[in-house]
Amino acid sequence: MTRIRVSDRATGEHLADIDTALPHPDASADRARRAIVLPGAVPSTVRGRRSVEVVIDGWRFDVEVEDVALADLRERATNARSSAVHDGPTEVRAIIPGRVVSVAVVVGDSIKAGQRLLAVEAMKMENELRAPRDGTIEAIRVAPGQTVELGQPMVIIR
Repeated sequence: MTRIRVSDRATGEHLADIDTALPHPDASADRARRAIVLPGAVPSTVRGRRSVEVVIDGWRFDVEVEDVALADLRERATNARSSAVHDGPTEVRAIIPGRVVSVAVVVGDSIKAGQRLLAVEAMKMENELRAPRDGTIEAIRVAPGQTVELGQPMVIIR
């Protein structure tokens, strides 16, 4: 087990001990992450950002410092957003008035977020509409050649 002792370079004051064997609870296999609370560290403000200088084995790093309350708020918002499950139908509406050029899906298709659903032409430019989330095509309310108005429902995803 490796422990890192964190001290203030200017004063020599001991700030924290870090156990490198314990990953952050949100760490995944492809991304290491560590949150460290340094109650005695006094960050400097440069260009509107608060940071502390960290030296590890002779390598100098400027680490951005975030207030604990702000970090907690950010984490709660991120967790709430990622855990939200969408069960109801989603209407994909026309983002511009125009003419439907093509429809790339049929009713019953399983789709992934970002997958092409259809294309609408307006002012000689073709605009692709993509799936906002994973789901199944429940209904298609337009056909190639049809004129659509702004906000008109075109595809329903369940």
